[in-house]
Amino acid sequence: MRIIDLRSDTITKPTDAMRRAMATAEVGDDVFGEDPTVNRLEEMAAERLGKEAALFVASGTMGNLVCQLTHCARGEEVIMGELAHIMTSEQAGAAALGGIQPRTIPNQPDGKLSLDDIETAIRPDNIHCPRTRLIALENTHNRCYGSPLEVEYVEAVAQLAHSRGLRLHIDGARIFNAAVALGVEARKLVDKADSVTFCLSKGLAAPVGSVICGSREFIQEARRVRKVLGGGMRQAGILAAAGIVALNEMVQRLAEDHDNARRLAEGLAEMNGIEIDPSRIKTNILFFEIKRDDLTSEQLISQLNRQGVRMGARTPKIIRAVTNYHIKKEDIDHALGVLKRVLNKNL
Repeated sequence: MRIIDLRSDTITKPTDAMRRAMATAEVGDDVFGEDPTVNRLEEMAAERLGKEAALFVASGTMGNLVCQLTHCARGEEVIMGELAHIMTSEQAGAAALGGIQPRTIPNQPDGKLSLDDIETAIRPDNIHCPRTRLIALENTHNRCYGSPLEVEYVEAVAQLAHSRGLRLHIDGARIFNAAVALGVEARKLVDKADSVTFCLSKGLAAPVGSVICGSREFIQEARRVRKVLGGGMRQAGILAAAGIVALNEMVQRLAEDHDNARRLAEGLAEMNGIEIDPSRIKTNILFFEIKRDDLTSEQLISQLNRQGVRMGARTPKIIRAVTNYHIKKEDIDHALGVLKRVLNKNL
């Protein structure tokens, strides 16, 4: 059966070039700082993001957790959006492991946090309150249609944070999607941030890993935090080799994923019983709503899956689809045909 997997861009398999690089990678003990391939990946990542240093970690969740634990002490607070991946999908790791409290404010439809809401959420200097230490943004924003945050907005948040003695962290799991969508260098999107994470294992298609970037001093401390979390991976160059290929070969082709997501959204918009606004699709993530009383997300997903088209339920009526480098234009057209047949069958 032809399988078209739109559940996530995390399902990507490594390219042939990645497999060759992994098979021949020069390795050493990364905990001792002696894995040359890891060191090369970290140098490349720091240069791409315009930061002094970088640190290879096992996952985006680990990266965000390491950054929070590095920036904040126990009893301190992080301001973030109520729909942030850190808030919804990372098991409250900073609270569980670091005693760090999340303070959530509403996300705007495009994933932004209102500057006024951020300002209001910053705690006063009062012995009854936790100290606000960090602001966290997400770029692109997963739950807000993969929306990219523009340079000017990120710089405005950074200015607010720094004026109040706070730090800014960017969960940039898909920061290169944002850069390609906005037509800017990724480093410009994080220039004023104190730390940023990005994933190699999503749209960039590497099998494992994320990278944290920041100042040398910050990364030195983050390396200690990574160790206590069990993140010292020894001969990790085998994994880092795929990340190097990802940065060299997989960034600019993200535009193809964005085009395919818009093509999918435009096709969905023409179907009875489906509601979606194609104009909101800026990168590779889309959500559509089932506007029929006789059909739920799980029911539709089950029927699609039996015909080889895979998507994910967001709510009982909302479905998420994510394009990735395995998906071509012809796959989008095929998936739309399957979806149309399934919907008509259920009339």
